[in-house]
This record gives sequence, C-alpha cells and structure tokens, in this order.
Amino acid sequence: MQIARFSHGDSPAYGVIDDGELVVLRSDPLFDSYQTTGERVALDGVRLLSPMIPRSKVVGIGSNYRGAPAERPANPAVFVKPNTSVIGPDDPIVIPAYSQSLVHEPELAVVISRMGKQVPRERAADIIFGYTVANDLGAADFLGESPEWVKAKMWDTSCPIGPWIETDLEGIAEGLAVRSYVDGELVVEGTTADMWRGVGELIEEISAVFTLLPGDIILTGTPGAAPVAEGQRVEVEVEGIGRFGNPVLRR
Repeated sequence: MQIARFSHGDSPAYGVIDDGELVVLRSDPLFDSYQTTGERVALDGVRLLSPMIPRSKVVGIGSNYRGAPAERPANPAVFVKPNTSVIGPDDPIVIPAYSQSLVHEPELAVVISRMGKQVPRERAADIIFGYTVANDLGAADFLGESPEWVKAKMWDTSCPIGPWIETDLEGIAEGLAVRSYVDGELVVEGTTADMWRGVGELIEEISAVFTLLPGDIILTGTPGAAPVAEGQRVEVEVEGIGRFGNPVLRR
C-alpha cells in the first residue's frame, strides 16, 4: 500500500494510491484508521507533500555501505536532523548562506509507527510503519574529520522526503536499487544489499540510545554522495518505492 500526503484544496490530506488516483483518508493513518471520505482525486492533479513530518526527529546514519568504509564500522555514525529540515517533492532546497559546497545522498528511509526503546532486531518490524525515499543533504565545507554537525547536516530544507510511504515493501535484504540524478544524469547508484547494518540492526542500535517515537524517520545511509549546485535539480529514487526531485537555489 502506498500512502501519500498531498495538498488538494484548503489543507493537507492523506490518501491511498489506487490506479492513478488517491483514495482520500479521513485523517493521518499513522495515528488513526484507514477510514476514507469516499472521495477520489487524480494523482496528477494534486501537489505531493512530504509524506511525513516527524513530530520528533530524523535519525541519520553515516558510513553504512560497503566500499566506504572498506570495513564494517564498530559503531555506526549517528546524527539527528530536526523536523524543520524536512521538505517534500518539488519544494526548493535552499543552500545555507554560510556554505559554498553542497552534497546530496540518496537513501532508503524508515518511518516508525509506535514508540520503541531497546527494540531487538527480531522485533524491529513491529515498530515500522513503512518506507520512503530521502535525500540527505550536507554542507560539504562543514564535513571533515571533526564535522560541525549542526551547520553540516541540520539546516532547514536539508532533508527532502517523498514521494509517498510504501507499507508493503519486502526484500530489503535482497537489495533495492538506490539512485540519484542531477539534471537528469545518473550520479549515484547502489543497492541496499550492500548496507553494513540492515534495518533491523539499525533500529536495535538506535533504540538503545534513545526512544523512537511515532513518525520518526531513520535514514539508513547512502551508497554514495555527489555534489549539487545552485540552479540544478536533484532527484532521488529507491526501487519499489518511487522517485522525486527538488530544485536547488540560494536566497
């Protein structure tokens, strides 16, 4: 099942995608039921929004793909992005004034369904609502041996999410293609089969540090990073979920 958050009329709404249309839901299915309003609207006639605005946080993971680093890290690099970093499809990515160099990272993202603390990997599926696609942007001039995480990773618009949430995705361990494009040209390509830590293991390690809450999003790492500049358009894609993009500008 694919669940989208969209703008059609006066306020945001949620819908289930069905044959090119959205079956409109009465409320956010994460916190309520899947009751419908009886209305159907064309998918190509709405503006897609970020499918989830975390009530609490986005949790990022670094160095989680084979090849970079060459060996499995003893501990995953973990950082947090605020919910103000989250934007949706076609919303502009605004380069922070203090940065002269931007990089993007296509990633599989996990949406948490309910509170979880010290969740063993065997029970990780119990707190997963679904999966979506994320673009983890960074100010490259603040990423180094001792990165300034706030300026590098936590700025407004640094975490586009979209185009919707897939609740029935299977075969994560078997490998889903993860790609990004700049102005239509493929620049990053990899597979989730190359993750050092799978989704269950990540949830186990993250929830040992702090409590995961409904609507939290986990970025599972990237197979590669590539530059993107003002005036370009960057798109990210995960096989089995979807693809979306954003323009890049400076204000």
